Amino acid sequence: MIEWVGAIVQGTLLGGLYALFAAGLSLIFGVMRLVNIAHGDLIVLAAYLGLSTTLMLGVHPFVALIVVMPLMAAIGYALQRGVLNRTLGPDILPPLLVTFGLSVILQNALLEGFTADPQKLNGGAIETASLAVGGLAVGVLPLLTFAIAVAVIAGLQWVFYATALGRGFRAVSDNQDIAQIMGLNKAHVFGLAMALALAVTAIAGILLGMRTSFDPAIGGGRLIFGFEAVIIGGLGNLWGTLAGGVILGVAQTLGAKIDPGYQVLAGHIAFLVVLAVRPNGLFPRVEH
Repeated sequence: MIEWVGAIVQGTLLGGLYALFAAGLSLIFGVMRLVNIAHGDLIVLAAYLGLSTTLMLGVHPFVALIVVMPLMAAIGYALQRGVLNRTLGPDILPPLLVTFGLSVILQNALLEGFTADPQKLNGGAIETASLAVGGLAVGVLPLLTFAIAVAVIAGLQWVFYATALGRGFRAVSDNQDIAQIMGLNKAHVFGLAMALALAVTAIAGILLGMRTSFDPAIGGGRLIFGFEAVIIGGLGNLWGTLAGGVILGVAQTLGAKIDPGYQVLAGHIAFLVVLAVRPNGLFPRVEH
């Protein structure tokens, strides 16, 4: 029994990482209805930027976030203003095609720059540290990852509903033309939304790199986990994204408990079950 409880706890903590994968996706979909196929590869890019920063400066991966977060935010703003804004419109196909092309470019660029060899960020003692909780050994890094996920989503929720920037996000999300007439530059607002999303992606990439090895080809898998968490929780609902990540993580760890080969499959099955019962997700955002 204690083993199954342990699996549920581990799955819940893993869900925090998936929620971080998904938070950026949820944010940009909520603001501009953009589905970013390159999101997983941007997570991997953040992990490699973290690796380069730690090697060049000799700092801990968490300290590397001071460099990686602004860098990813700048990349996001430039990408949105320079490329993605030109694809937005009533047709969803152009942004899908452009972000798919961006995904291919990123994978190949990372392959050229860093080779296909798996890499890992060295988090030091925190990687193996654990706490004894009621007969369970809970890893400090997964626990910290979950706490960071909650803090990030709470922060995004606050930005979205309690700041002038958030009002701008909601205004262009509700009606771009009226927001433009009222003096909001929607191209700039979309750029800021992507910058914020990729700053969160930087955190996800660093935590991914500390938790497991990574290589240029793993972006697709991270994208799928992120999408599944977003859709399970409900499109555009940030707290729902956290719930979706937890459900996905628990399903995977319980599946792995039954048979190691069922880990990823169990997550996909949970996703399909939720989709069949609640096509809009468990907590879809209510449009006002």
